[in-house]
Amino acid sequence: MAAVTLLSTEGLSRHFGGLKAVENVDFTLSEGEIRAIIGPNGAGKTTFVSLLSGRIAPSSGSVRFLDRDITKEPAHRRVRAGIAYTFQITSVYARLSAGENVALAAQSALSRGKDHQGKVAIDQAVVRALDKVGLADRADAVAGELSYGHQRLLEVAMGLALEPKLLILDEPTQGLSDSEIDNFCDLVRDIARGATVLLIEHNMPVVMRLADAITVLNAGEVLANGTPEAIRDNPAVQAAYLGTQ
Repeated sequence: MAAVTLLSTEGLSRHFGGLKAVENVDFTLSEGEIRAIIGPNGAGKTTFVSLLSGRIAPSSGSVRFLDRDITKEPAHRRVRAGIAYTFQITSVYARLSAGENVALAAQSALSRGKDHQGKVAIDQAVVRALDKVGLADRADAVAGELSYGHQRLLEVAMGLALEPKLLILDEPTQGLSDSEIDNFCDLVRDIARGATVLLIEHNMPVVMRLADAITVLNAGEVLANGTPEAIRDNPAVQAAYLGTQ
């Protein structure tokens, strides 16, 4: 069975003055895929996913999601369409509990669907999301008092509570211990059973363990696409990025 395209871009570019942060990127992501985006610092990775999620507007080019042009749609509409984005720096509500953080996301997801069970449905969604990331016993903990690693996992739980079709994770293993990284890899594989995952990650062992395919960005442009094995053996990728790892 042919892969179904979930998201695609054509000629996607973003310029900041004379800086070409993203330049003429053609990109296709299939449903159910775990795709990694890698590249050196300044390659345009975070700018690119910010364009996908609607946090910034492109200078030119287009973005399609579920075969619909979403280029001009703002971020909140893309969230409602099924795109969730966890940030490179945690963006939890520090004064709220972990459960309250997830409840806000769950409320947003339920409001766009047909489920109007109110608090019961939200509570159930919170329990599911926190349990999936291993934070079920920290539902009442103040988010700002959680360790950095647990805050990253809380943000993933918030993303899951949105019931996304596409979950974008920006540097999710940053600040995690080795054991937490192992658990995170198991979590991503579990998430991929019901959603597509786009992973921006510098930890190459994690990328090689998880990714079905890898896209390499360099100076805002696509340098290479391929399987982890093909990317690892690509001389241009080795010269631009992997040789520095």
